[in-house]
Amino acid sequence: MLLRNALKSVITAAVILGAGLATQAKADAVDDITKAGAINVGIFSDFPPFSSASADMSIKGYDIDVAQAIADSLKVKLNLVSVTGQNRIPYLTDKRVDILMSVGYSKEREQVIDFAAAYAPYYIAVIGPAELAVKGKEDLADKSVAVNRGTLEDTSLTQAAPASTDIRRFDNYNSVIQAFISGQTQLMVVGNDVGAQVLAKQDALKPEQKFQLLTSPSHIGLNKNEDRLKKAVNDAVAKMLADGKLDESSKAWLKTPLNPDNLKD
Repeated sequence: MLLRNALKSVITAAVILGAGLATQAKADAVDDITKAGAINVGIFSDFPPFSSASADMSIKGYDIDVAQAIADSLKVKLNLVSVTGQNRIPYLTDKRVDILMSVGYSKEREQVIDFAAAYAPYYIAVIGPAELAVKGKEDLADKSVAVNRGTLEDTSLTQAAPASTDIRRFDNYNSVIQAFISGQTQLMVVGNDVGAQVLAKQDALKPEQKFQLLTSPSHIGLNKNEDRLKKAVNDAVAKMLADGKLDESSKAWLKTPLNPDNLKD
């Protein structure tokens, strides 16, 4: 009898333990976020126009608009966490953040984390004054173009430009911008993050994007096997795209309407 009761106790304990483990297995990031009442979002705190400190010292930008929409869709508070290029993947995998903004897709990263649908355009563009007729790479012939030396912009321009293009390489973006706005070069090649700052401030020059050399949209990164969270993120971005809120953010922060084609890898 004692042995039988002991066996019953062991079996009962195993059943309870198994049920507990099953419950834990079903728990996921959405459950954790809902329980905490907040979603922790990893952002670059000095990455204008996607995220940077505003006049009142709050962080604002394109990424923040999207992060807030995701938090609202989950009915939780948005908690911004400053990350760097070096620590952001460990922050995610260690669950110090729930999602990461502004993550470029790569096969190497996909081995470690998952990607929600693209939400932000990132591309390298040729920028010039409105009065200068440039529609494609063949129009770069005999034009002077400023570019940051040794960058992806430099590589893309070098590959696309005709032999007669006067490519002038500088050591930083400030020098590239200064060369362009001072008239040392007719055009410049930069990413749309840098370009947005010039488009917003140079009213007299009336700069505009002429054409794109390379497109590599930004994704939202999340941990593997978080299907509910991935769906929630994708649904929130899709809603912003459908109701025009993503286009509004693009006009406000990137100074150009959103082209959905720029959200394709």
